[in-house]
Amino acid sequence: MDVTRRSFIAAGAGLAIAPAISAAPRAQGAAAAPLTAVQIIDRIKTNVGVSWRADTVDKIVAGGPDVVVKGIATTMMATLDVVERAAAAGRNMVITHEPTFYSHLDTTDTLESDPTYKSKAEFIRSHDVVVFRFHDHWHARRPDGIATGMARDLGWESAADPQNPRHFTFPGIPLAEFVKTIESRLGIRTMRVIGDPALVVKHVVANWGYTNPAPAMSTLVRPDVDVMVIGEAREWEVIEYAEDCIRSGQKKSLVVLGHVVSEQSGMKYCAEWLRGFVSEVPIDFVAAEEPFWRPGQPPR
Repeated sequence: MDVTRRSFIAAGAGLAIAPAISAAPRAQGAAAAPLTAVQIIDRIKTNVGVSWRADTVDKIVAGGPDVVVKGIATTMMATLDVVERAAAAGRNMVITHEPTFYSHLDTTDTLESDPTYKSKAEFIRSHDVVVFRFHDHWHARRPDGIATGMARDLGWESAADPQNPRHFTFPGIPLAEFVKTIESRLGIRTMRVIGDPALVVKHVVANWGYTNPAPAMSTLVRPDVDVMVIGEAREWEVIEYAEDCIRSGQKKSLVVLGHVVSEQSGMKYCAEWLRGFVSEVPIDFVAAEEPFWRPGQPPR
């Protein structure tokens, strides 16, 4: 069962949320030998299906390789809240998709005296937690682990292009209805939409996570794309381009989910994938809290 702090809105194939913690799988007979973080990482490298890169952000970013793992939590982002909930549930290995220490490379040289960093690092140390980043190779896996999980929770699997899991075809849905379904399935509080609510949605391209401007702009303007769904972008790049694209007469829409929710389901799927080759310890998905809320609708 998945571990969360509060229930998010979920429906259909959306994020399955439950307060219970799954029991550790137990083999019959004698207890299994202790499993260390580096042993689990070695299994990930063996099973991910792509060659492990020498230059990668996928590494231990906190804790040590020899930490004996009592349980594993996968998450989109190892916020202090996520790490605290994982530790409280006995999951002392956190596998995170995005950085733990506020930059893509997780560098901490400039943070040594920062009180926020010190508090988080001390909690991780004092609770014997190890944090492993799993970004590059989860995306490089075929099919992409993030794209797989997102399509599943959105209920878009049958709409996906077999040759490109980020391209989807729909029978023709009004934009207002299309985005309402996304909001419901993923439990989003602060999704943003650019475009005519009556736009007929047939061809959708998704870019989960951060969106680089050049490829996003060239994709949005294509005649075979009605809607582009992204995690986030700078408002003076892709957002402004989308506004000008529509103002110039093109029938387009840009849907901005927020970075966390736009990849979260992929790390939920990661927990399922890990259970296929790690059976000695319990494995759960711990959802990272959506960071934003709307005035008049504060989080409960």
